[in-house]
Amino acid sequence: MEINKIYNENCLDTMARMPNSFIDLTVTSPPYDNLRTYKGYDFDFESIANELYRVTKKGGVVVWVVGDATIKGSETGTSFKQALYAMECGFNLGDTMIWQKSNPFNFGSNNFYQQSFEYMFVFTKGKIKTTNLIRDRVNNSGGLQFKQTRRSKTDFMEYDDKLVRIPKMGKRRNIFSMPTQSNKSHPAIFPEQLANDHIISWSNEGDLVYDPFMGSGTTAKMSILNNRNYIGSEISKEYCEITEQRLNSV
Repeated sequence: MEINKIYNENCLDTMARMPNSFIDLTVTSPPYDNLRTYKGYDFDFESIANELYRVTKKGGVVVWVVGDATIKGSETGTSFKQALYAMECGFNLGDTMIWQKSNPFNFGSNNFYQQSFEYMFVFTKGKIKTTNLIRDRVNNSGGLQFKQTRRSKTDFMEYDDKLVRIPKMGKRRNIFSMPTQSNKSHPAIFPEQLANDHIISWSNEGDLVYDPFMGSGTTAKMSILNNRNYIGSEISKEYCEITEQRLNSV
């Protein structure tokens, strides 16, 4: 199968040509709820989840960025249903992360607080094989040394003689705060930084990154910039043309 290519087709058709255990990392943001009909097309989440499990390598990761629409005064809960079904397919739910939108467009209901986040479910196929956690949080106690502790069977704290130095920079917490991006050519672009940070966190250079809903090509662009290979599926010919133009300038 040709890599570093966007396939203008349903992602199920793309994955059907992939061998088992083919993809290192998937980073995607699918259409959801009242957006499930996408440019006139529907998508079958259950079949996609099963195929993603098949084509993901052992230890590989799927990052699923999704929110819930509010319909008739109630959030749909689709995000939770999808996470639970992915676990039924065999995935582990490694982390439930949050994308906090620093400039949310939706002012929400007058009866509730402003909606300003989406879930980022990090699914793993078995024990995760690649973790390059971003360390950009300043530790106030960085550089200090302390004796390592552990809780004993009697529930008392025990101290090791070995000294542990606190790193000056701590790993980022699992809430990523960054602005949304808007584009007249596509209604739901997720930030380049969001795709970038997941790509560097869960893959290595030369790995293969997949996006079954490529849209305007953000995952492909950030894969190229981080020396990863990519494959994308995009059912809309219009968006494929936008992506091609975008990638030609990388």
